[in-house]
Amino acid sequence: MRSILLSTFIAAGAISVSAESHRLVDPEATGETKALYINLSRLAKEKILFGHQNTTFSGVGWRKDPGRSDVMAACGRLPALYGWDVNNLGKYKSGDGKDLLTVRICEAFERGGVNTISWHMRNPVTGKNFYDTTPAVASILPRGEKHEAYKRELDRLAAFIRNLKNKNGIRAPIIFRPFHEHTGKWFWWGKGNCSPDEYAELWRFTVKYLRDEKNLHNLLYSYSPAKNREGREEDYLWGYPGDAFVDILGYDHYCQDVTEALPGLRLLVRLARERGKLAAFTETGVPKGMSQAQPGDYYTDRLLKPLKGDSLARQIAYIQLWQNTSRDKYWVPYEGHKLLPDFKAFASDPFMLFQDTLPDVYTPPGSKSH
Repeated sequence: MRSILLSTFIAAGAISVSAESHRLVDPEATGETKALYINLSRLAKEKILFGHQNTTFSGVGWRKDPGRSDVMAACGRLPALYGWDVNNLGKYKSGDGKDLLTVRICEAFERGGVNTISWHMRNPVTGKNFYDTTPAVASILPRGEKHEAYKRELDRLAAFIRNLKNKNGIRAPIIFRPFHEHTGKWFWWGKGNCSPDEYAELWRFTVKYLRDEKNLHNLLYSYSPAKNREGREEDYLWGYPGDAFVDILGYDHYCQDVTEALPGLRLLVRLARERGKLAAFTETGVPKGMSQAQPGDYYTDRLLKPLKGDSLARQIAYIQLWQNTSRDKYWVPYEGHKLLPDFKAFASDPFMLFQDTLPDVYTPPGSKSH
């Protein structure tokens, strides 16, 4: 039944299947997780979900305040997609002592929003942050000296994900995007710091451990290399773990104008079509934040217009801008900002989906709501 549903509804959406229907990485995925995949496939035909990292967690001039979001302040709406990171599990607490990241993810799920999680994991060899490029991937593979330590990290992650539920006890589907931008060299898991075979093996082990050993069945797995200006397939697929271990083909590319990213996005959509997968613009925005933006209307002219105007690139399921933390580092304009009118115009375009215009993505089309 699962294969029939996926085949039917993916074919109805923007990403068509060239041979056989896509099989989710997890054959035992929860009903809500399957429905999310199906509905994102259908929505990608005409719409793009807008996402923002840490949108209800931090902003310009505030941090951890309940009920706040710079996106909400800017346009009166919350994003459809909420980005998070699990590099500091357990570090932040809500006012009543609960894990704040758990609270915010569950709130987004209760609202019907989509959650995606990345993982800026510390270097397992040195203990330093993710920018420490000391080679470490080989050490956490099954034959490596840090393998058991890596499994303990996965155990912590699994315990966290297991607690992401709504008030009815239904687990929140999560788009999990580990070891992203690996075709760049700036992270310890990146190109030049490991071989493509090592990277692929790490990915496959991680998926199998979470799915088969920890019995997590609410994950969709997103693969997201770094910028690919020429749109070369061999660059995008460096370290690719195989179709059986990827649900979403993502792409991270920061640029002043999304026109620069179009070759990579076209490749992305083409590969997604051929392999029966979703395509997503998993991170984008002006490099180093909007304080570095060139003059002019960024959101309507240099982000939205190139996407809408390209017959292939417009078929991505979602885009995500990075987080707001200060007046030096932000990707969504704050109150009084000169680009606030431009962002409002961007948000009001019917091509973009925000929380209030996002349909129910956790129930299969044609089914009664649970």
